[in-house]
Amino acid sequence: MAYASDIRTANGGLADRFAALTKDLGARYARYKTYRATLNELAALSDAELRDLGLCRAQVRSVAYEHVYDAH
Repeated sequence: MAYASDIRTANGGLADRFAALTKDLGARYARYKTYRATLNELAALSDAELRDLGLCRAQVRSVAYEHVYDAH
């Protein structure tokens, strides 16, 4: 016996693709703003405060990046 199905994927038009693009760009910008805020806060700490956190000044960028972009 043969079965037929007619399944169509939603192939969005130009307006849908533009909306998805602006949503993606907005999410990327929000993550970047969070990264910059985290970076600025860590950079404002003194060396003693960073040492209390177990960090050195050279790690500030990587810690801020991991906090924002590697978080699942």
